Amino acid sequence: MSKQHFQIAIVGSGFAGSLLAMMAQRLGFSTVLIERGRHPRFAIGESSTPVANLLLEEISVAYDLPMMRPLCKWGTWQKQLPHLGCGLKRGFTFYHHQFRKTFSTNNDRQNQLLVGASPNEEIADTHWYRPDFDQYLMMQAQKLGVTYLDETLLTVAREETNGMVLTGTRHGEPMEISAEFVIDATGPRGFLHRALGLPEKSPAHFPPTQGLFSHFENVGALPEKFSMPGRTPPYPPEHAAVHHVFPGGWIWVLKFNNGLTSAGVAATDAVANELNFKEGEPAWQRLLQKLPSVAEIFRHARATIPFVHSPRLSFQSGVVAGSRWALLPSAAGFVDPLLSTGFPLTLLGVQRLGEILKLGLKNPAFQKQLEDYSTQTTLELETAARLVGALYANMNRFEVFKELSLLYFIAASFSETARRLGKPELADGFLLCRHPVFAKQFVEICEMANGNLSAEEIKIFSANIRAAIEPLDVAGLTDDSRHPWYPALAADLLRNAGKVGARESEMRAMLARCGLEFTV
Repeated sequence: MSKQHFQIAIVGSGFAGSLLAMMAQRLGFSTVLIERGRHPRFAIGESSTPVANLLLEEISVAYDLPMMRPLCKWGTWQKQLPHLGCGLKRGFTFYHHQFRKTFSTNNDRQNQLLVGASPNEEIADTHWYRPDFDQYLMMQAQKLGVTYLDETLLTVAREETNGMVLTGTRHGEPMEISAEFVIDATGPRGFLHRALGLPEKSPAHFPPTQGLFSHFENVGALPEKFSMPGRTPPYPPEHAAVHHVFPGGWIWVLKFNNGLTSAGVAATDAVANELNFKEGEPAWQRLLQKLPSVAEIFRHARATIPFVHSPRLSFQSGVVAGSRWALLPSAAGFVDPLLSTGFPLTLLGVQRLGEILKLGLKNPAFQKQLEDYSTQTTLELETAARLVGALYANMNRFEVFKELSLLYFIAASFSETARRLGKPELADGFLLCRHPVFAKQFVEICEMANGNLSAEEIKIFSANIRAAIEPLDVAGLTDDSRHPWYPALAADLLRNAGKVGARESEMRAMLARCGLEFTV
């Protein structure tokens, strides 16, 4: 039997596993990265966000990983790594549909929501074409000296006094790896969850949902019926994560610059079972028949890989870390692709585990920090589930859905601004889940949204949202004259500098660092 020893073993070579392996190697640990399959390979989860890109940028600086910097913005990505597949993401686009009805816009745009995330393409966010993205990070990890073992099937994990022993096979031959600390980056219900028999719990505040998705070619553009004659949106609506929302679910459409499009549907069990998601492509076609305007977009489209059915999207592990191991947030739980919460949650975990590894494996504070990591990871997963669950409860009431979604956009824009100003203590936790005031308001609003609100209760609900978000609004999202098209404007940040305890000069300097001095 082949036997090898490392200080750090990371199981799973998706982007997060490879990134953490590079960080561990930079910190001086002998590190192995273990992959069940081989690259390039398909992976779902492709839409990045401003906070996720900022975290990637912070990690690249803190751990001297300059090869990561181009991936933090559309402009630098296209200039320096154009061979890696990527999609342009200027914001979040939502359209609301009713079954069997053609989509039609109107003067007040009640059935749409556009929230800009960047004022131009140069600093825009991206969709990550994961076969290219993940392979690139894996190769960079190898260049730094990380040992990479692909086509490795691990079957047993055993905790010992000084670490863990992982056993399995590689290329059909038995092998054993011992490590002082193991990190699981294999996703929901992954390796350690199965090998250690960890308990699973149903995410609170969230309905059972299923997913059905693929990659397509020849996906058409949005038909004219989605546009507003004589009105210019804050960004081209398809240069975004496009959400087609309907009662009980939603479709995502993410276009890459290599001719492919990632698209799929997430829906409650009631909708998924009615359409029989487990049949794959026939279920997709049945859904398109119920959404005629979306069907126009996919009229000539062809799936390039077999449809993937996920019979249960949401997942939460009852345990996140032990004395000699930890789950990344992506392995500890998953909520839903809605709002693209997966990347920032995972990268926050990567960043925190990097800080814990800096302590040293024998540091007396190591275990306490792991416990804090576990508590924070659980809180953030459950906070995301609370909001997305409330959004699912209101997919048939789009006005409520739109107002609820502002909780996410307010928290995200405030957090990004605070971090870029060097004030991360103002944004402690994903979606400000530890904020002394907003966190409590957030919970109360989401709980209220889960009820069957009357017209009078909706007025109270709207007032509660306004009271919660206005003190944190640095992006002009409470400007009613813009509803429901919200551009990303540097002027809003200047005007609201005081909400993050900054002077206008500090905000101008921050904007200049981001490449926005020419817009101020």
